[in-house]
Amino acid sequence: MDTKWLEWAKQIQAISQTGLTYAKDVYDIERYEELRRISIDILSNYTSVNKEKISLTFASDSGYATPKVDIRGVVFRENKVLLVREKIDGAWALPGGWSDIGLSPSEVAVKEIKEESGFDVVPMRLLAVLDKKFHGHPPEPYHVYKMFIRCDIVGGHAETGVETSAVDFFAIDALPELSLERNTLEQIKIMFEFLEQPDKEVIMD
Repeated sequence: MDTKWLEWAKQIQAISQTGLTYAKDVYDIERYEELRRISIDILSNYTSVNKEKISLTFASDSGYATPKVDIRGVVFRENKVLLVREKIDGAWALPGGWSDIGLSPSEVAVKEIKEESGFDVVPMRLLAVLDKKFHGHPPEPYHVYKMFIRCDIVGGHAETGVETSAVDFFAIDALPELSLERNTLEQIKIMFEFLEQPDKEVIMD
């Protein structure tokens, strides 16, 4: 599916958001508000999401437009990777979520792993920082950077959370259906490469 329209909508939204942050002239403000309305129209015409919801989520930010950051914890045990089943789609993912204001990336990884899987972990190493647009995820309205952080278990036990319905460890040749919005097969394979090559350099983009 050609998603060029989505890239245009995101770029128009970013221009309008940044423009509204710095514009002083009333006519410039009107023009940037019109650009924001155009970006909302594009999304509402090419998706099933209504304009009100788009306005509240995609087009409600203020300040200079920047990518969102998604952080995933990577935990291995007996050569298997920790995955959680997401209630929202019934598929599996590395535990994680949006970065939180006031917490460092490693603190977010520790928190998300505890909340979604029940395990207590300590962060060990940054494995990858990936731009979501390069890695085969389904189209979405946000520009997202994904950070993958290796963590080791120090306590706790498998326990589901508010957003998860199952917790388990999987071998590379026995992976379940993956939540592609959160992680792809390619990304999981990359994480296993770090298990086999502890000195592998951090991957970017």
